[in-house]
Amino acid sequence: QVQLVESGGGTVEAGDSLRLSCAAATRTFNILTVGWFRQAPGKERELVAAVDGSARAKHYHDAVKGRFTISRDNRVNMVYLQLNSLKPEDTAIYYCAAKLRTTVEYSYWGQGTQVTVSS
Repeated sequence: QVQLVESGGGTVEAGDSLRLSCAAATRTFNILTVGWFRQAPGKERELVAAVDGSARAKHYHDAVKGRFTISRDNRVNMVYLQLNSLKPEDTAIYYCAAKLRTTVEYSYWGQGTQVTVSS
């Protein structure tokens, strides 16, 4: 079982930055792919960024490339999402999720953290 807890959300103005953190309780953190998803009201959930267990492979949604950066520290079981140049359309609940590299679906989810960007 993997428990994930997000933190770092808040309300900011357009152009500001935030750093989201995801703390994982598991003994197998370094073999898990971790992704950050977001869901805005009335919209489907989308994968924003993901990083594999070794942190060598990273994936970003086109809408956030160049503005968001995903990173992880396997020594302390943490994954981070740095959000720069925030836009009102980035407003959403952001979720941390984890899966084994060989699986398609993310099996473990956090409770989410709200990010609100005002114009």
